[in-house]
Amino acid sequence: MFQRLCVVSTLLLAAGAPAQRSAFTLEEVMIPVRDGVHLQTVILTPVDRKGPLPILFRRTPYGVPDHAPEQMPASLKELAQDGYIFVIQNLRGRFKSEGVFKLTSQVELTDSAATNETTDAYDSIDWLVQHVPDNNGKVGMYGVSYDGLTAALALLHPHPALKAISEQAAPVDQWMNDDDHRYGALRESYAFEYAVLEQADKFRNTHFGFETYDTYDWYLALGPLANINARYLHGSIPYWNDIVAHPDYDEFWKKEAWIRQLHASTVPNLNVAGFWDQEDPWGPWQIFRHAAEHDPDHTNFIVAGPWYHGEWQAPRADSIGLIALGGHETAREFRENIEAPFFRYYLHGEGEKPSWRATTFQSGANRWQSYAEWPPRAAAPTNLYLRADGTLTFERPQSRERRAYREYVSDPANPVPYRQRPISPTYPAGDWRTWEVADQRFVEHRPDVLTFESAPLDHDITITGELSADLFASTSGTDADFVVKLIDVYPEDAQPNAWDSEAGPAPGQYGRSVNGYELPVAMEVRRGRYNTSYEHPRPLVANAPTEWKIPLRDRDHVFLKGHRLMVQVQSTWFPLIDRNPQTFVPDIFRATAADFARATQRVYCSPALPSHLVLPVVQ
Repeated sequence: MFQRLCVVSTLLLAAGAPAQRSAFTLEEVMIPVRDGVHLQTVILTPVDRKGPLPILFRRTPYGVPDHAPEQMPASLKELAQDGYIFVIQNLRGRFKSEGVFKLTSQVELTDSAATNETTDAYDSIDWLVQHVPDNNGKVGMYGVSYDGLTAALALLHPHPALKAISEQAAPVDQWMNDDDHRYGALRESYAFEYAVLEQADKFRNTHFGFETYDTYDWYLALGPLANINARYLHGSIPYWNDIVAHPDYDEFWKKEAWIRQLHASTVPNLNVAGFWDQEDPWGPWQIFRHAAEHDPDHTNFIVAGPWYHGEWQAPRADSIGLIALGGHETAREFRENIEAPFFRYYLHGEGEKPSWRATTFQSGANRWQSYAEWPPRAAAPTNLYLRADGTLTFERPQSRERRAYREYVSDPANPVPYRQRPISPTYPAGDWRTWEVADQRFVEHRPDVLTFESAPLDHDITITGELSADLFASTSGTDADFVVKLIDVYPEDAQPNAWDSEAGPAPGQYGRSVNGYELPVAMEVRRGRYNTSYEHPRPLVANAPTEWKIPLRDRDHVFLKGHRLMVQVQSTWFPLIDRNPQTFVPDIFRATAADFARATQRVYCSPALPSHLVLPVVQ
């Protein structure tokens, strides 16, 4: 039997105003799944429904509403106009849902007795189509981030009633990329703070209590990573224990990488990615590519826009940070023109199937683009070379050039901050949301950051597709990280200075110009111990040039005429990425203070060792 609680909420337009009916009734139920666990679920049904409606289902670890919305959320406005029964469910072990919450996405499809997010979704959909009054037998799933993950996991064994999915910013392999690692380099601040947020208390989201506001200072004073458990957590957070127990790409992480089981498009899926998503920029592209391995009906789509994590749910998204988007309200345009029509077609049977495979908002040019295939065939891999004199050119270095490399000293005791200090805690989110578009001038003149810059462009350069860096570098140590950033440098006259205006500066305008702005377009880190094997780390040979292949993900960006291309190279990115001791140790998470050492890093720019980026330039 299931527990059932029904609440009909009312909407008060203003204090003292007559009560009016809400747009929804709210019903809370406890849905049973195959192992007897009951999952707390809220059903929001439109009060003005006319005939049976499809169900839009979202599964979350963050809590369900206890009353109907007092006003229509911007993220639901366009969908609600078509008519849906909205269902939100807490994952097992969260809030009033029974069972044990595990902050991993391990799914074992061959074990008929196993329960996981895939089976819980299947069983819940089965219950919903049988018990929710006036549903039309069609279910869609959607969600952002963790909610996107639970939607995507339904692709592994979908219920027959599941007719459409929109996974949005879903992680797929937590060691390889997305939230917790980047190719094995630990995203220290995020992984630690998020694990505490989710597992410190079942009944509420709990923020870690930092003793200092500038978390750069806190993490630096912390010392070796082992001190997190030794001084603070004391083994109380299971997921953090899993992270530090599995530094390499072992079977634990391979089982967590659920994407390894996806090889076909079994349910129409609208993947959504943000080009400046600071948490999960990688997963949607991987889902899109894995589903494309077998997609005979062409039901696998991807949309990418100029967004931080989840910004496409904002009311407008007409800018990201200081970067304006040419008058476009990209979030509203996405929901009106892409998301709502997608679900309308597959769940209501109205409208037309998307004729494209990929749709992007092309930054720089600030326009929507649609592509019949991704990457488009017009994009040609083009090498952009780092030169020893600090320039960038599309011409390969020549033998007559005297210098073969540039170098800097990397000191783990004085790491390069990943954003301008003070660095506030990750949550509640402040600068965390937009740090990936932050002006990079704050590190440009540090002696441990190399900067390479092109001449002003005499024509637009459009890059559409996958980017990568091919770095030839050495270290005087036996382990090292290299971070590569591709940057769009705005001209100094990009906009009129506020103080030149006849009317005088507008309030708050000083210091907010984009003149000379250094906008990151793509950034990534690689850890040297994993250069030859993710499973079996090996020390680097001191002072020996090594090739570092660094993927920079998918982009669609126009470097406008008059702008410059810039590349920055550094070896620390703190505390976003944990400090590499720069001395090889078998388990990097067990490094001691004595293992951390300064090292001289060289980046080679010679004809024999031509460090370069590979850009998909549209001809």
